[in-house]
Amino acid sequence: MLMIGIEGLTLNARERGFLAHPSVAGVILFARNFSEKNQLQDLCADIRASAPRPQLICVDQEGGRVQRFREGFVKLPCLQEVGTLLQRDRQAALELARQHAFLMASEVIAAGLDISFAPVTDLGLGNLAIGNRAFAAEPERVAECITAYVEGMHMAGMAATLKHFPGHGSVLEDTHFNAAVDGRSFDQIAASDLLPFRAGLKAGAEAVMMAHVVYPQVAPDPAGYSKHWIGEVLRRQFGFNGTVFSDDIGMAAAESAGSIASRVQRHLAAGCDVVLACPPASVAEALDAMPSTECDLSRLDALRAKSPAGWSKLAADTRYLSALDTLRALENS
Repeated sequence: MLMIGIEGLTLNARERGFLAHPSVAGVILFARNFSEKNQLQDLCADIRASAPRPQLICVDQEGGRVQRFREGFVKLPCLQEVGTLLQRDRQAALELARQHAFLMASEVIAAGLDISFAPVTDLGLGNLAIGNRAFAAEPERVAECITAYVEGMHMAGMAATLKHFPGHGSVLEDTHFNAAVDGRSFDQIAASDLLPFRAGLKAGAEAVMMAHVVYPQVAPDPAGYSKHWIGEVLRRQFGFNGTVFSDDIGMAAAESAGSIASRVQRHLAAGCDVVLACPPASVAEALDAMPSTECDLSRLDALRAKSPAGWSKLAADTRYLSALDTLRALENS
């Protein structure tokens, strides 16, 4: 299955054609696709109406510097602020993680989408791409926050996606621009980066997004191209039966597989259920690499938003108002 990026605030004729392809299972939206809430709702409705099968509509609405929808949405703090609070007030920090997740998920669902790819489960160890998107550097602290965050997303009716498996935080390079190699052994990774992923899966996370990072002591390929990481570690050892997403095939660290078509095929062969083709310019070639048969969407059913409320109903929801109060209390402190 393929998830595609689109160019602007409305669908164009070519994109409507893409949505008719039997392998397209969803659309990922970015800041380029957003001007205000009504436009966003109209776009989501048009995506669903233009496709012959249910579409999973997604975004990265993490908070901090990675928040695609801003005007009319709550300004969400970065996750590192939650981890910092955990050092001095554990109970308050975990409640903040739940309320942050509930706020984020409630607004994204009210806008007409299904999921935000969250939470970031990587360790905050100075990676150029992750930075303050991570809760903390210590695996145990991250694991606590991840558990609470998944709970908050579920309260809002949104499935959780743990990213970037098996851990992006322990390398320096930003995989959007450079290849990244983590030279540690599996035992070292298991004792650190994998702990928060185990906690998130135990909390019931429904999806995992793979990292474009190579771990040569474990497997020769980047994790998203690796049958070992997906089939042996994630599926067999961790017992995960949910959805596996690739990271964006447009990133520089994905280029080791060659052409756009090769990247798609390598991800699918490794065991990814859904491949992300985020740059609109990559979509046509990515679709050429997909089979012409109808894709099986059953695994994605668990990722569809539960009971979307709409903005007017959300504004009167006492849980939503309570979450806003929690966030404002943090800002005031």
